[in-house]
Amino acid sequence: MLRNETLRSIALTPELHDYLLVQGRMLPDPLLAELAERTREAIPDQAHMVVAPEEAALLTFLVRLLDARTIVEVGTFTGSSSLCLARGLAPGGSLITCDVSAEWTALAREFWTRAGVADRIELRLGPAVSTLRALPAEPHVDLAFIDADKPGYIDYWEELVPRMRPGGLILVDNTLFSGQVIDEFPGVKAAAVHAFNEHARKDERVELVLLPVADGLTLARRLPAEATSF
Repeated sequence: MLRNETLRSIALTPELHDYLLVQGRMLPDPLLAELAERTREAIPDQAHMVVAPEEAALLTFLVRLLDARTIVEVGTFTGSSSLCLARGLAPGGSLITCDVSAEWTALAREFWTRAGVADRIELRLGPAVSTLRALPAEPHVDLAFIDADKPGYIDYWEELVPRMRPGGLILVDNTLFSGQVIDEFPGVKAAAVHAFNEHARKDERVELVLLPVADGLTLARRLPAEATSF
């Protein structure tokens, strides 16, 4: 394995992370900051599931870069990632987001309305696999974001990949899982993420990169049917 120190991503100290957020214009706006605080107050044990500021900015950036009009999200939680994705949508675009919690997504709905994006978002409550299977089978999705229960990642991936248009992008969150993906004896969630990473790496329908953004973010681009990854 290549271990040349000059080729590694730089380690971020808290001070350098703050600098990154300022220089990259990645500081959350007051509404996202308030949503994060409300999430901490309402669900303190799960508040770490709110997307990091640099990831939130990247989501909006990628949606705009792709000129995406059809987005599918697996895992809504309190709606910060949905809000960021919807903000980047092209005119007339729409986002379907899947979750199982009416309680958590009630907070999401409040903030979508306040952000002026509620009309672009359709929340579907229920098992995400069932929701995904009910979508049209042909390739039509411009961007998908997976950030839900880790043991379900492979199932979500397998439902989404055939529905992505050529050039469409799948984003998968937490794919470094606090570094536990390389533990000799990982926990159940870390083991599930490791299994997903191996599954995605071997999938010749996509080309992908895994970036050290927040807790690890995989970007996978759907290849044309006649192409294979390299």
